[in-house]
Amino acid sequence: MKNNIVIIIFSFLGLVSCKKNAIEDTVKKDSKEAVSEKSVVTFTNEQIKAIDLQLGNFENKNLTTTLKINGKLSLPPQYQAQVSILTGGVVKNIFVQEGEFVTAGKTLATIVNTEVIQLQQDYLENNANLVYLEKEYQRQKELRDDNINAGKTYQQAQRELQIAQAKKVTLGSKLNQLGVNVSKLSSKNIASSIAISAPISGYIQHINLSMGKYADANADLFEIIDNRFLHLDLKVFEKDIHKIKIGQSITFSDANDVSHTHPAKIYAINKAFEPNEQAVLVHAKINEITETLLPGMYVEARVKIDNTNTIALPSDAIVNNGSEHFIFITIGKNRFQQIKVRTGASDLGFTEVKTIDQVPADAKVVVKGAYYLLSELTKGSGEE
Repeated sequence: MKNNIVIIIFSFLGLVSCKKNAIEDTVKKDSKEAVSEKSVVTFTNEQIKAIDLQLGNFENKNLTTTLKINGKLSLPPQYQAQVSILTGGVVKNIFVQEGEFVTAGKTLATIVNTEVIQLQQDYLENNANLVYLEKEYQRQKELRDDNINAGKTYQQAQRELQIAQAKKVTLGSKLNQLGVNVSKLSSKNIASSIAISAPISGYIQHINLSMGKYADANADLFEIIDNRFLHLDLKVFEKDIHKIKIGQSITFSDANDVSHTHPAKIYAINKAFEPNEQAVLVHAKINEITETLLPGMYVEARVKIDNTNTIALPSDAIVNNGSEHFIFITIGKNRFQQIKVRTGASDLGFTEVKTIDQVPADAKVVVKGAYYLLSELTKGSGEE
């Protein structure tokens, strides 16, 4: 009798345990199905047509890995000029306008200065005196050779000739710096004004004078820049310096207009960090001429690092939810499942993808319209 009671108790406990396990399995299955359903979207034919949903496949692509860096457009110092004069004067003529292209040597303006007239007079007078002194020196030298005159007289003639010769060089140099051609200077063509000439070819950026105004000596009267020699100054931080090499190709765009890109090539890398920054400047030459680029513009550049053969999808197939990336694959008629992925290199409209969950190699992927599927899938997440 006692043994029968024990058997009955164990049978009851076994039955209860089996029932409990069955309940737990059912709960787990329901929970798994619920989680799975949360990642599935079903659209009607009309919805699919309205969003122009399109399908595609995973593809093998050669993608170029790029490094994104920022910088700005700069001009080498030899291609920008601040034009001034050595002596002041009243502005007589202005021959150029801002924005105009000028060639080196072109006369930009003329000024009137009485000191310049006096310098020309002094130069011509000294030249006339120099002719007399040269003849006098030769006469005294001949007399000295014949021991007719005193040595002191000969030395005096030699001294006066040397002074006049030095004065000619000095006055000629001053006049040349003021734009007066002394080789053509005579008493018949003394210039009443001096010309301000362009030291380089380029565009007139600023004009800081006006007609009749007194132009001060050493003041910046014109600013000229030659944008044909613009280059990139790009800031590369310490962790990325090893990826940069001279000769690498770059594409860049104005930070305010990323739709238009321009080619460039790295030609120099600074050998020291910038002040207070763990970054170096990398210089790149622009491979085209464009009038839309100006000095000081900030740019976004991408340096081509290497090529990778990998599995990729059109970039529009990948959608973001926070910091996570997803794609959608078909799992039945008008049914699409969300798949979490990791992304890699992007190039020419394609992005490298690595699926976290197992996905059939021949799975059809939503390559257009994925954003709408994600919106439908997450529209109630806030309430949950």
